[in-house]
Amino acid sequence: MKQRTGMPRTTDDVRLCDLGRAVLETESRAVACLAERLDGEFAAACRLMLACEGRVVVTGMGKSGHIGAKIAATLASTGTPAFFVHPGEASHGDLGMITPKDVVLALSNSGETDELLTILPLIKRLAVPMIALTGKPASRLAQTATVHIDVSVEKEACPLGLAPTASTTATLAMGDAMAVALLESRGFTAEDFARSHPAGTLGRRLLLRIEDLMHTGEASPQVHENARLSEALVEMTEKGLGMTSVVDAEERLIGIFTDGDLRRLLDHGDFHFSNVPIAEVMHRGSVTAGPAMLAAEALQIMESRKINALPVVDDEGKLLGALNMHDLLRAGVV
Repeated sequence: MKQRTGMPRTTDDVRLCDLGRAVLETESRAVACLAERLDGEFAAACRLMLACEGRVVVTGMGKSGHIGAKIAATLASTGTPAFFVHPGEASHGDLGMITPKDVVLALSNSGETDELLTILPLIKRLAVPMIALTGKPASRLAQTATVHIDVSVEKEACPLGLAPTASTTATLAMGDAMAVALLESRGFTAEDFARSHPAGTLGRRLLLRIEDLMHTGEASPQVHENARLSEALVEMTEKGLGMTSVVDAEERLIGIFTDGDLRRLLDHGDFHFSNVPIAEVMHRGSVTAGPAMLAAEALQIMESRKINALPVVDDEGKLLGALNMHDLLRAGVV
């Protein structure tokens, strides 16, 4: 395992940390200034995107393009359909991706990027609303846009004042501000977010239901109420879930017997397993779950009740299957 080096140990280390700290302070000030600058233009930009019947088409060149791609991804994953179009490729056919129902979000710190200015007349001809994020309110891009948002910064973090640093950070932060404002306005929920992130941990927690994970049929341990404890133990051993459900003649759940119940019985003395009816030693009124319950909710129940398995029943109390903590672990819900 790699060890952390801790505090700077040499003069050079201190200088490197000071340089890094100066960059972070410059960029944090640049972002803080944006909050003071938010006005009706920001609200107008959000309204345009909320009213958009198509997609938000994000475009930008160079570093602005990289930031634009990230903003498009953030919008798309938070309820605002969006994609990125490279302005250089737009002049060679990709402009056909933009339709009259779309909104264009153009990024350029200078507001004079040639590739963007080239496609401006075509965007105007389509009568597509355009939101521009620039650092120069007097630039051609800013003046041509339907809505302009000023993302100018006092200075770049780069000591040469050349590499886009604070300016790209400010633009990215403004994109996040718009995405979250739109998310809240749409009433976008955590479950909506999970639908666009099905492979992630959140997606598994919010989309997986018990019916996707539970053991059914022959894999679900169960015995009838007239069975002996010895039969229940055989069923538990064969199915390997650390429990067995107990059902009546109509397959309705009437109780449950677990490994814990067995240990408690052994603590009270010697039992002749072949003669003890399961109905006498099972736990009645057991906690159950429905098949449509979220797996994450089942996990919460298991943790709060300190149990490792749940019988799954329908609305009439008939046994459908069983769910074990290990099922949740394998599915990545835990």
